[in-house]
Order: sequence, then C-alpha cells, then structure tokens
Amino acid sequence: MKTIRRGNKIFIYCIAVLLSLFLVPQLSAQSYLIDKADSEYNNYGYMEATKIYEMVVNSGYGSAEIYQRLGDSYYFNSRYDEAQKWYAELFSVADTVNLPKEYYLRYSQSLKSTESHDLAKMYYNHFLSMIEGNVDSELSADMYLDLIEQNSGRYDLDTLMINNGKAIDFGASFYGDDAIIFSSNRDIGFKNKDKWSGLSFFNFYLSEKDSLGNLSEPVRLESRHIRMKDMHESSLSFTEDLSKVYFSRNNIDLADTKENKDLPLHLKIYLADIVNDERENIQDLPINGVDFSTAHPSLNAAGTKLYFVSDRPGGYGETDIYVVDISADGSFGEPKNLGIKINTPGRESFPFITPDNELYFSSDGHFGLGGYDVFYVKLDENDVPVNKRVLNVGTPVNSPSDDVAYIVKNSKGYISTNRSSEDDVVEYYDNIYGFTENEPIRDVFVKSKIFGVVTDKDSGEPISDVSITIVDESNVELTKIKTNASGYYERLVDFEVSYVLNAVKSGYSGEDAFSNKGSEEREHNFQLEKSGVALVAGVDLASILNIKIYFDLDKHNIRPDAQVELEKLVVLLKEYPVLKIDVRAHTDSRASDAYNMALSNRRAKSTVDYLITRGIDASRLSGKGYGESQLINSCGNDSNCSEEEHQENRRSEFIIVE
Repeated sequence: MKTIRRGNKIFIYCIAVLLSLFLVPQLSAQSYLIDKADSEYNNYGYMEATKIYEMVVNSGYGSAEIYQRLGDSYYFNSRYDEAQKWYAELFSVADTVNLPKEYYLRYSQSLKSTESHDLAKMYYNHFLSMIEGNVDSELSADMYLDLIEQNSGRYDLDTLMINNGKAIDFGASFYGDDAIIFSSNRDIGFKNKDKWSGLSFFNFYLSEKDSLGNLSEPVRLESRHIRMKDMHESSLSFTEDLSKVYFSRNNIDLADTKENKDLPLHLKIYLADIVNDERENIQDLPINGVDFSTAHPSLNAAGTKLYFVSDRPGGYGETDIYVVDISADGSFGEPKNLGIKINTPGRESFPFITPDNELYFSSDGHFGLGGYDVFYVKLDENDVPVNKRVLNVGTPVNSPSDDVAYIVKNSKGYISTNRSSEDDVVEYYDNIYGFTENEPIRDVFVKSKIFGVVTDKDSGEPISDVSITIVDESNVELTKIKTNASGYYERLVDFEVSYVLNAVKSGYSGEDAFSNKGSEEREHNFQLEKSGVALVAGVDLASILNIKIYFDLDKHNIRPDAQVELEKLVVLLKEYPVLKIDVRAHTDSRASDAYNMALSNRRAKSTVDYLITRGIDASRLSGKGYGESQLINSCGNDSNCSEEEHQENRRSEFIIVE
C-alpha cells in the first residue's frame, strides 16, 4: 500500500510539474502584456493599450480592471459603441457598491450614444442618487428629456464643404468677422501619431468668407516660430483688435527634454502677439502647470477675463471650467472654479463666452442626449450663474454623439460633432457644422414640479396605472401620465400657470385637484374610493367618476367648472374605447314644461359637442333632454326652493349603453 501511495504521489507530482512548465510561460506572457498595456494606459496611450488589453481578454483572461480600462480608453476617444461593450463587462463582474460614481455616468453616456435609452436612464438615475449637493440630482432622466425637448428645434444646421471627411476637423474660432480658424489633422505628413487617439496631430487651418458667407478652401497656417511636429494645437481666442491670441498646445518645454520624451504631454494655454499674421512673443501663461492640463481658452469681449478648462487638483470632476482675471498690466490673478452648478463629476470642456456674458460649454456630466452635449448658462459680473441650472441647447445642435466647440456671433455660429453622416469614413471623426439660431434659449428650469401619490382610500395601498390628466386654465390638456407601482407621479409644468388635475381609474371614483401657480413644488395626493360598480350598460358614469355638471339658469353653454368635470369622462372614454354613452340633460322646474324640454335638449347637445371636441368619436355618443320630468328633489312647480336646490336639478347623466 505504501508503494502504491508513493507511486500516486510521484505521478501527481509529475503532472504538476508538466502543468507548471506549460502554464508558467503563459502566465508570464499574460503578466508581461498586462504590464505593457498598463504602462501605455497610464501614459495616455489609450489606443495602443486597447490592442494589448483585447489580446489578453481574447486569450481567456479578463478582470474588472481590464474591462474598466478598455471602457475608459474607448470612452476618452468617443468610441462609445466599444466603450459600452466593455463597461457592460465591467458591471457584470465588478463590486458595483464600491464602483466610483463616474462609471455609472460613463456607462450611461455610452448607452445614450448607442441609443439604448431605457438602460441609459437607469444608470444615469443611479448616478444622480450618488451625487451630494448638486442641483441636478433633483430631477430624473425623464424630466431632463422633457426639458431638452422644450429647447429643441431652434436651430438650422448646415454641413460645410471645408471638412476633409477622412480626418478630424473641429474647434472653429472667429478670426474677425470674415474668417474662421479651426484645427485639423489632415495633410500633416508626419509619421508619428498621438498616443491618446492613435491619430495624427492637429494644426491650424484658415478659411475665409465670401460676400455670401460661404467659406473658402482651408489653408494650413505655417509658422516659423512654432515646432509643428508631434504637437497638438487647437482652440484659438483672439482679442477684439486681433493683436493678440490665446491658444492651446502641448507642453513644448517638456517635449524638448530627451529624458521626458515618453511622458504625457499635458496641454497649456499660450499667449502670442499677432505680427504680420504670425504669432510672435509666445508666452507660457502662469496659470499652466506641468502635472495637469490647461486648455480651450475663451476671452471675454473686454479682454479682462479668460475662461478655460483644466484637470488641475481641487476640481469637481475629470475636467472643470475655470475663469481667471486679467489686469490692465497683463498680469493674471488666481484661477477660480466656476462651481458645482456648472462643473460635475464628469467632463466639462470648450467654454465660449459671449459679449453678453452668456457661457456655452460642452459636458458629459449634465444630462444630455449622449457623449458631450452643449449647455448654456448666463453669468453675472462675479461669474455666478443667473440660471438655477444650466440649460441644454437641444437638437439639432446636440445629438447622441459628441457635440463640442460651440461658438456664436449674431445668431450664427459653428459646432463640431462626430455624428455620423453618409460621407463619413469613420463615424467618430469630427466635422464642423454651421448653424443659425432662430429663437433664443428659454430658461425652462423656471418650472414647477407637480407630484403626488394615489392611494386606495380604504386600504391606504398605492394604486398603479391611475391616469392623471393635467389641464391648463384654457382647458387645454398639457399631458396625461400614469402612476407607477408605488402610486407616484410627477411632471414639470409652467411656474406661472395654474392647472386642474383629474385622477381616474376604472373601478374607482374619480377625484380632481386645483394646482395653483407660483410654487416650485406642488404636491397633490389623491385617495380614490372603490366604486364597486362594473362598467356595464345602465350604469351612470357621473356617479362612478363623481362628476357634477351644472348649468347656469336658462343657459346651455359648458361652464369652466363643467369642463373640468367632463375631463374625467374624457379620460375614461379614451381609456375604454369600446364604451358608448347616452348624455341625459335635466332642468329645474322653473319656466314651462315645453321650454325646459327644449333647453335640456340644447344642454345635452352642447355636452356631446364638447366631448367630440376632446377627441371622442361621435358614433359613441348620443344625447337627449328630459326637461323637468325627472327632478331629484321636491322643487317642482310653484315650490319655494333656494337657488342651490334648483341647481341640483340642472344636471347631466352619462349612462353606459354599450
């Protein structure tokens, strides 16, 4: 037995040795590849890193960290289709409780860009729940979409012939009134590529306008004084007299040191004098740093403030927007973060300030249509937002893709976007579009939130799928929404408008509420009582829905209070399109029997006509007047009754006939 056991141990040992000889080289190779990919990733060599990480995953090895870095590498290059694929893998294996909140945001934005809207809303709403102190957390994704829709359709968007189609063209800047300058990686001619994107480096191109406003064929701007190779340049901002220009460029000082040639080249903002169309006396601004980026300058009209983007320590997110004061002697103050209303845990970029102190910028941290969207906020003289929240400028400027570098002058401007078109060779290449703004942006956040819970009056349990109809003061239906599984509903409405709410569900008595204007939050809770009556022939819907339709003395027109009551009936008839009803109108006993019969017929007809105007098919409606033949109290001829008692008889009934 000892010999057999010893033989088994030797056999097992031999197998283990053979396996180790086979596996150790594999594990060693995997470790080497991961180390190499990590090195590329940490030095912003994202596209090279993705190639290596994907080799590792395809060989059967994956981890939360690898999926995270694959998702980020594609996300930072606006490859949202690939990013959402790897973020999905990340969320399937990661400890989501401890996953940083920005991954919920990035996954949501990637899903929106690929038009997976329901899933995107879910992850964005979870992201909002993780934010403390940000006003955006008060609104759900659905409410944001409603607000975006209200500012959409204000622009005409035009494709431009200046785009290359096989390269990235973006970041137009006004060069006076008759030209623009933009960045492009076309026609560069250098073999070296940018580690971040794997593409060629950007340089400036000039395009002039003709008398009709059409742009000429772009011309590359050479410079004797700037090393063009292996450098990005973008985002110009000129002084009003075109004597000076601020622009973004990689840290050229760091690039010129041999020992640092492989380190990431952060962006800096430089200032130059314009002499004979050349940049002279180039200055490295004191707001720059070696270990962080400072980029995308936008100078105010007076030349006293510079707005820019930075990922310097102390911000709210990955990149924030800052402002710095410029003194009369040209010295710079201390940069100031524009605060939590503007900056988010995500990325804010490409600020543009107008002469009216209106700030446009791109963000993927505020809720948008996908990727970067363009947002608007008005600033006061101290750079404090006037608007309660930033405003999404809407479609067609914004899209499910990245929309950046918005500039505008006299309602005309340019936007850069990587949305796909029929001519695109690669979908994520940016192109420049021209636009005309036909209507000013509206501060849709000056709103009221109508909300509440509907419960069963007897049990106190929430009631789902209750139809809540919101009607304005002119009896125009604003919306019809349904309660969720918790009996909850909410909707943003105009701050300065009062509304009537009708809560209706089959099997319950209806209920209404008046919502007075002038409050940011309007809570209206309903308790519905089970009617216990089935919707069958012979049933009076007025009793089920608690409808009371009264008419003025000797009148047959539908009063405003009657319109509110009839909306309950409209909701039910639309919910049950097979129902047919007979409208029965009644009068009080005053006047002759013949006159009252004619008056009640007119009242029945006006009621039917009203229902038809609200979209109810005439074939489902009939009506008849009964005069004073069916009084519901003792107020007959020659009785001594009060006006209120007579009014009880001036009523309508709504009898189900089928």
